[in-house]
Amino acid sequence: MTARFDELDGKGVLVTGGASGIGAAYVAAFAAQGARVISLDIQKPDAPVDGVDYRHCDLTDTAALQREVEGAGPLRCLLNNAANDLRMALDEVTEPMWEDMIAVNLRPYFFAAQAAARVMEDGGSIINMSSGSIQLGSAGMTPYVTANGGILAMTRALARELGPRGIRVNTILPGWVLTDKQLEKWVTPERLSAFMDRQCLKEHLEPQDMTGTALFLASDLSRMMTGQALCVDAGACFTG
Repeated sequence: MTARFDELDGKGVLVTGGASGIGAAYVAAFAAQGARVISLDIQKPDAPVDGVDYRHCDLTDTAALQREVEGAGPLRCLLNNAANDLRMALDEVTEPMWEDMIAVNLRPYFFAAQAAARVMEDGGSIINMSSGSIQLGSAGMTPYVTANGGILAMTRALARELGPRGIRVNTILPGWVLTDKQLEKWVTPERLSAFMDRQCLKEHLEPQDMTGTALFLASDLSRMMTGQALCVDAGACFTG
């Protein structure tokens, strides 16, 4: 049974990368609360949800991104979710690859937040998806891990800057969530077994396991919480 957050009913919620994976789960969860949901993605949705405003947007085009975010206002919540978790060994990383990973995984988060803050009325909530890989120091993912560490630092700085305006900024650190993309590209029995050994809870994480935390951070229940990082990883790593 899904909890109800009546304060989200009719409110604007924008999700980047909402066409698939964790983003699609967020879109469905907020739509089920009656929110006015806008999804920005370069891809078409895998399973469109009725009533959701799906918009095509290349998030690396900052001007286009900010036009879409501001045009979606007023907003109650921005959920920065889009990411590319490309794997590459240290010696395979080139400067263009590095720049591309930052352009996808970090830069849009800041400029979406900058635009969203302009159209948030009576406060609001910015939720940034980072990654548990910043806690684990995952090998073979240095550009991705670096960008996600930047997301955490940016979250704290934005929380300070936007707090006087009543805007809260928090981060979710997911564990290894078995989206279709992960199953297709990265999951092997050996990797999955090794990761399961790290987890305290011996169940695979699914996209829907992320939605409760996001709804909480968007709701009035977290009205005095900002600048925080919440791990949703079945206990693969500990913070604090």
